[in-house]
Amino acid sequence: MATEEKIIELIGVDKVYDGTAAVENLNLYVRKGEFVTLLGPSGCGKSTTLRMIAGFEMPTKGTILLNGKEITDVPPYERPINTVFQRYALFPHLNVYDNIAYGLKLKRFKNTYEDKDGKKVTKVEKLSKAEIDAKVSRVLKLVDLEEFEKRDVTTLSGGQQQRIAIARAIVNEPEILLLDEPLGALDLKMRKDMQLELKAMHDKLGITFIYVTHDQEEALTMSDTIVVMKDGKIQQIGTPIDIYNEPKNAFVADFIGESNIFSGWIVGDKKVKFIGKVFDCVDDFPLNENVDVVVRPEDVVLTDAGQGDVDGEIISSVFKGVHYEMTFSVGKTEILIQDTVERKVGEKCAVKIAPDSIHIMHRQIDANRFEGYITKKNTVKFADGEFECDVTQLYAGSHLDDEGYLITKEGEKIDLTDVEVNVEVGLRKIEIIDNDEDGDAAGEIVQIVYKGDHYQVTIRTDEEEEDFVVDTEYAWNEHDRVSVKIKPEDIKMTLKAVNK
Repeated sequence: MATEEKIIELIGVDKVYDGTAAVENLNLYVRKGEFVTLLGPSGCGKSTTLRMIAGFEMPTKGTILLNGKEITDVPPYERPINTVFQRYALFPHLNVYDNIAYGLKLKRFKNTYEDKDGKKVTKVEKLSKAEIDAKVSRVLKLVDLEEFEKRDVTTLSGGQQQRIAIARAIVNEPEILLLDEPLGALDLKMRKDMQLELKAMHDKLGITFIYVTHDQEEALTMSDTIVVMKDGKIQQIGTPIDIYNEPKNAFVADFIGESNIFSGWIVGDKKVKFIGKVFDCVDDFPLNENVDVVVRPEDVVLTDAGQGDVDGEIISSVFKGVHYEMTFSVGKTEILIQDTVERKVGEKCAVKIAPDSIHIMHRQIDANRFEGYITKKNTVKFADGEFECDVTQLYAGSHLDDEGYLITKEGEKIDLTDVEVNVEVGLRKIEIIDNDEDGDAAGEIVQIVYKGDHYQVTIRTDEEEEDFVVDTEYAWNEHDRVSVKIKPEDIKMTLKAVNK
């Protein structure tokens, strides 16, 4: 079990490539002997973070400490850290023994002796064959591959090759073992077996493991602590149980396990309204606050119609081996349910949700907010786009003259060209178009969260990397190229200077 002693610490770490932040203001520490997993989608910064810990990448900004001493600029070979990659990088021309022993044979260390005159003499020495044999035998036993020393590595299975790669890393007795998606090349059954083996190996070795994966099951199965990342930032740090039961936001809830996520609002003391019904809950939030509500599928209880909190109908049912996964419809809202007892498609029934099964989260975004400026055409530029808008909202009682100048109610003539403004657009006021050309700003869909009766889609623009968050009833796919249109009357603006 991990102690409270910090072995590695990252303080205010940034990593920027070509002006784009891969990791931003990352603050994280790992305790000695802990199994920590960096979890997140591709491109979230987890592998970049691992490479900075290893010394393969240097931070653009910030500090890395090892046992309290700064190692930010220390090269990889001077760090007591070894890395195992997804591609095993074994030497095909060497057998198992020589692959594992390769680093040991190159290792040099200083020993100090006294000569016959009592003077201290320092010699650079290498490990003896007996010492190397003992170390290789020990790690082969740890990875359950004794008697494989003479085998050709190309004849081994994927799982066996992965264990050899791990043995080669731990034979050098590192203080920290870094594992970058090490099970990615294995088939599903072997992955599951190796998850358990890695956890058992960690328990035997007692050294610190920092593991990178996008696989939530791997993270939940093996970790002492999970660090959920998105867009180069940490979203949440906690134990697997905490992360699963108490997600901090909709992204974490959606990424970790199956979730029902609904839009709701607080209507009383520990009372929340969602799916058209007021439920008791255990989270204490301010009255009238708009919130996101998470209910795990296994926490929804099916009962007979009229006997639960909300009536509805089963619209799909799939057997998943240990349970049935059913979709329950309440009007336009769908609820995912996992139960060992099946209710047939078309059956009228009801659902019950206990107060402690309802997890309330602050809603991360309730409107799109940008900084922009007015053009000489009285359009507004923001988020890599140029949009038709009503500039008269910037001055109450104003109007435009025939030349396009704004005339205030006092009769003052104002040229709005390059005037800076704050822009606000509602989540349901943006239209998504399925091509780059027909909208006013283009980008890529980077996230989709289903919220019971609609999808919340995040579109990231190309140049400024601004995000449009859109609530829509239509299904889209991540990485779709799209553009957006907004009606002029739905673009709300205020003068930037007024808010200073």
